[in-house]
Amino acid sequence: MLTLDYLAALAETHRAALAAPVRSFTLKSQVFNPWPLVSLMGVVNLSSDSWYRESVVLSVEAAVRRGLRLATEGARLVDVGAESTLLQASRVDPAAQTRQLLPVIEQLTAAGVAVSVETYHPSVTAACLKAGAAVLNLTAGQDTTVFYRMAAEHEAGVILCYVQDAANVREVTDFHRLDDPVTLLYDYFARETERAVQAGCKRLWIDPGLGFYYRNLSDSAARVRHQMETFLNSFRLRSLGWPVCHALPHAFEYFEDEVRSAEPFFAVLALLGQTDLLRTHEVARVRGVLETLKVMPS
Repeated sequence: MLTLDYLAALAETHRAALAAPVRSFTLKSQVFNPWPLVSLMGVVNLSSDSWYRESVVLSVEAAVRRGLRLATEGARLVDVGAESTLLQASRVDPAAQTRQLLPVIEQLTAAGVAVSVETYHPSVTAACLKAGAAVLNLTAGQDTTVFYRMAAEHEAGVILCYVQDAANVREVTDFHRLDDPVTLLYDYFARETERAVQAGCKRLWIDPGLGFYYRNLSDSAARVRHQMETFLNSFRLRSLGWPVCHALPHAFEYFEDEVRSAEPFFAVLALLGQTDLLRTHEVARVRGVLETLKVMPS
């Protein structure tokens, strides 16, 4: 059971990280400030394999409608993807992804919506940034410099997702975890943010990748415990100086028919851990959580 004693000990042990300065930056005329000025990123899934049915759209028109609605509900970024990261999901080749993504990006961008594109393919990245995508949600774990150079050329932001020991998110196998959930993350992001900066990137978020599939985290209790611990320890990554992004998970084994309430629950833990950007399928519900927590003075 999560207790106040756990939270108090965590804060006391890592008190210096609580006050670590984190960069703010301007992207597509929007200023993204760090926690407690939290931003929301909505989700548009173009893949029928995506299990979160409310986010799945199978036409350009439906995708644009959902993107506009998410922006109206409070999403400052709308993340669009054409391939699910689930184990059983079909692979979608880069040409097909590009065909699906470009008209959605172009129309949302023309309507003033800042679009993020989730991909691990260089060719998809190049086409989407050229079409106006403001952010690359990068799910590649190796050979990343080429992506950073493209983002820098277009003055785009990059969400650096933690992909452990694999070329990309679709190639991961087991998750090798230490007792301290931050150790591996810190080393990975220290290396990758340095590479990104050297390539010319100035707008970065770091994302621990809690929504990705790993074979040995199929046990519900092990996976959710790992997710909760990582959320609450995320403030320690602030020592790197870059804002943290989290994709909110679902824990459907526990929430069952109320699974749409899971992301708002996990949002509370992510916000306690001083997360700066929340990726959510439930923008309106999570916005309510965010606004409620602001009532309590710090």
